[in-house]
Amino acid sequence: MPTTISQREHIDTILQTVASPEAGQPPSDNTIISRSWRRCIDRYGLDPARPTPPRYVPGATLRERQDQADDLLQVARAGVEQLYRQVAPLGYVVLLTDARGIAVQFLGAKADQREHQRTGLYLGADWSEAHAGTCAVGTCIHERSALTCHHSDHFSAHHIQLTCTAAPIFDPHGQLLAVLDISAYRSPTARDSQTFALQVVRFTAKMIEDAYFLQRYGDHAILCLDRSREFVQINRRFLLAIEPDGRLVAANTAGRKLLRHHQLPLPEAGEPRPFQAWNIQDLLDAQADEILGIPHHSDDRVRAFHTRRHREIHFATLIEPPRRSASGQPSQHDSSLAPLEALADDDPSMRDTLTRAARLRNEPINILVIGETGTGKERMARALHESSRRHDKPFVAINCAAMPESLIESELFGYEPGSFTGARSKGMKGLIAQADGGTLFLDEIGDMPLQLQTRLLRVLAEQEVLPIGASRPIKVDLRVVAATHRDLRELIHTGRFREDLFYRLNGASLRLPPLRERADKGYLIRRLFDEINGERDSRVRLRGDAMSALLAYPWPGNIRELHNALRFALATCDGDEVVVDDLPEECTHGQLAHPGASRGCSDSSAHPATAHTPQQDLLYRALVRHQWNISAAARELGLSRPTIYRRMKRLGIVPPNQQPAD
Repeated sequence: MPTTISQREHIDTILQTVASPEAGQPPSDNTIISRSWRRCIDRYGLDPARPTPPRYVPGATLRERQDQADDLLQVARAGVEQLYRQVAPLGYVVLLTDARGIAVQFLGAKADQREHQRTGLYLGADWSEAHAGTCAVGTCIHERSALTCHHSDHFSAHHIQLTCTAAPIFDPHGQLLAVLDISAYRSPTARDSQTFALQVVRFTAKMIEDAYFLQRYGDHAILCLDRSREFVQINRRFLLAIEPDGRLVAANTAGRKLLRHHQLPLPEAGEPRPFQAWNIQDLLDAQADEILGIPHHSDDRVRAFHTRRHREIHFATLIEPPRRSASGQPSQHDSSLAPLEALADDDPSMRDTLTRAARLRNEPINILVIGETGTGKERMARALHESSRRHDKPFVAINCAAMPESLIESELFGYEPGSFTGARSKGMKGLIAQADGGTLFLDEIGDMPLQLQTRLLRVLAEQEVLPIGASRPIKVDLRVVAATHRDLRELIHTGRFREDLFYRLNGASLRLPPLRERADKGYLIRRLFDEINGERDSRVRLRGDAMSALLAYPWPGNIRELHNALRFALATCDGDEVVVDDLPEECTHGQLAHPGASRGCSDSSAHPATAHTPQQDLLYRALVRHQWNISAAARELGLSRPTIYRRMKRLGIVPPNQQPAD
């Protein structure tokens, strides 16, 4: 909607306001705007009766300004593009200017380029208040605060058709870096129509400012504070860069306000002196090592502290700097650790286990992996092997519980030709000898028969194996990784496991937590899903409802059960996505009670008052909505009619007219 005020009325309002503040006020009754109008006349000598056309800096000057702002532009690009995607459908363009008001980045519809250039909403335009008069960018630079300059808030009559909203972006020491602006040619007359614009520009400017802060001080520990434990890792409202001894180096805008609130004086805006080097202990009632140790002493990497002066509770998390080598240079990532790193994401127990595994991978000691059935003990053993110097040698896995007792000796140790009835004529090389130079994995070691435990002990002690029927032992170089879900000390106590063998195998132990206790279930689900997808050469997607059900299930069979459930879902799903209904029934059974069971269902004749699974609930509601029209329900759910009938049968859903009479 075009503005209704004429240029003559606009000029008269400005002149009246400047000549006699009581006689006239800006249309917005905004003191920021009236102050700017006075500056335009008194300080810059601008005349509202002479509209100021847009001014563009020469190309060389623009490139120089862009070069000077390059660090910021690299960080800001994603935020500017995200903002443009939000506001472009509403007719806005996006400008990022430097601290002097020169537009160094611009996004707008290419079809409207001439209109952009005519009004100054384009790359290289000078939006300083001294030239353009009262405007969102120039006045924001002067006032150092976010504002909207709507229609006749502008000083120049050339701009009264525009609505512009801008927010400042500051560097870590409070110096103005840039201004973010969105502008439109057409908008409703009411200034309140730009409330959304002001909020979204403020938010994006803060996001860019904080991203620049994190990049600028990426080699420091960054302390993040918030009044909420739940949001501190998301909001990161207050950011403080600190040295290893706790000295404060810099803070974002919110952080500087927090420090001033707690009476820690900082340089005033525009002062050249550096950030005042307070210590973090002057703000928080804690020692520096307590704060720097947050990631290692709290499972959720968050700790609560009182502020020293006002005793306010703030929750803190820490972004740690890159680890450095002894030379002071950033340490290079060891790519050989990739097999181990792939086993977990951010689970604290697994982090501790993998840290220990990384240290042990090349040590000449045997390792015992302990965990419930299905927790991934063989995956751990393979990852140890693949990340070690033995990775190009054999990895031989033996399940001591699955091998028949009558064959286990010959399979493990091998035999010479003619050693016993039924033996191969050329003899056989045992699994232990096959692992020479590599890794021998003994799964379920607690189920190995006692007499074989004695022979295995000799192999480990002497690093040689004697095949059945042989007179001379064979030297072997192997590392043993054993695994068990049983309590070996209890087996020792009852005489079913040799104590000396236990100490040979348990050079070091690695404990794997059950899947139900892991904080990185989502990572494991996605990783296994992608693995199976890759094996099948498919592009099936895991939908959110299925992921939610998988995260909620307690997984008594651990990762092995998860693997099987995902294989089942991928094998039985229709189309290009796995939904909750495609999961095995045990993964969703009892997760959700049907609303009719608890609130009283008016259609009680059609619905038994029992607990229902989410997929049963979803299908039942679709059928009721369409009055049990199978074709209509199938279209709504994107399924075929045979699939609907099959799922109704599996889930026990019966149409009302087919239910037996009481």
